[in-house]
Amino acid sequence: MKAEQCAIHDGNPSSEEIADILKDSRSIAVVGCSPKASRDSHQVARYLLDHGYDVIPVNPGQKEILERMCYSSLMHIPVSVDVVDIFLNPKRVPPVVDQAIEIGAKVVWMQLGVVENASALKAGQKGIQVVMDRCIKQEHRKLAPPK
Repeated sequence: MKAEQCAIHDGNPSSEEIADILKDSRSIAVVGCSPKASRDSHQVARYLLDHGYDVIPVNPGQKEILERMCYSSLMHIPVSVDVVDIFLNPKRVPPVVDQAIEIGAKVVWMQLGVVENASALKAGQKGIQVVMDRCIKQEHRKLAPPK
């Protein structure tokens, strides 16, 4: 897995493109969102909510997370999704990317440690921007003025 992680850095969008993604996106489906407040996926989803994004939790084992309806898959979300933010083992990424393509998502974002080059290539060939091995919360913080 280490070799695969090293192979992606040149393929990520530039810092300016990532800033544009975050400025232009409103709805973010968090795939693998945990109901446990101690989990990174939960903390990132909370952060995104607190910063004005429409967060849509996706976790087949849950009905509600962060007081928001939780969906079992991207295919069940009744609204358009700008960004699909993935908190899953890389082996579980391909079907999620297939669903992201199917629903017309604009961006597939794989969180820190999540690298799946074949899926990234497939999404890119369909015109979807792909970010891998980056934290959306950390990237957003780079844009936010200090408080």
